[in-house]
Amino acid sequence: MVAPIKAYPALKIALSEGGTGWIPYFLDRVDRTFEMHATWTHQDFNGKKPSEVFREHFMTCFISDPIGIKNRHEIGVDNICWEMDYPHSDSMWPRAPEELSAVFDKYDVPDDEINKITYENAMRLYHFEPFQHIPKEQATVGALRQEAQGHDVSVRALSTREKTETSFADFASTPRQFRARGTEPATIASTPGRLFRTGGAGHLSYGRASSVRT
Repeated sequence: MVAPIKAYPALKIALSEGGTGWIPYFLDRVDRTFEMHATWTHQDFNGKKPSEVFREHFMTCFISDPIGIKNRHEIGVDNICWEMDYPHSDSMWPRAPEELSAVFDKYDVPDDEINKITYENAMRLYHFEPFQHIPKEQATVGALRQEAQGHDVSVRALSTREKTETSFADFASTPRQFRARGTEPATIASTPGRLFRTGGAGHLSYGRASSVRT
C-alpha cells in the first residue's frame, strides 16, 4: 500500500466495513516498527510517522464498534465514518439510530464529533453534498421515519432453509455414527459438559472435552 500512496499523494482510501476498534493498536505498532526498522528497510515518509500518513490517506468505517468510539481520539475523529450497512444482516437497522446514540451517550461524544462521524467526514471524503438534493431538516431520523409511514419496514428472515427442532443439546445427548474417508466408523459420544469422538483413526475433541478415546 506504500507505493500507491507515494505515487498519488492525494489518494484517499476508505476501509469500508473494516471496523475501528483495532486501529489504535495498529497505529501504535506501525510507528514502533518504523522506528526500530526503518534504517535497514529504507522506508521514508518524508519525515512523517506511518500513523500520520495513515490519517492523511485513510478513512476508517464501522457498523457497530463501541471500542472504536471509546478510543476515537486515538484514531482521529476526522478519520471515522459510521455506516449502517442496510440491508445486510450485520446492519443495526431499523434501530440503528437508537443503538448508535446509546454508544455516543455512553462515551460522552459531543455533537460536533457526532456530526463528523455520521455524515460530515463522508461528505468530505466523497465530495458529496446531499443537502443539495434534500433539505437538512428533512434528512433527520424523525423526518425520514415520517416519510416511511405506511410502508412495511418490519424485519424478515429471507432464508429459504427449512427450520428443524433439533438443538445442539439434542445432538450432544445422542451418539451418532459417521464414517470419515479412510477411517473406520466412529461415534460421537457425550458426557455432561463434554463432547468427544471415539473410534476411528485419529481423534477430535470439542468444547471442554477432557479426554479423547480412539
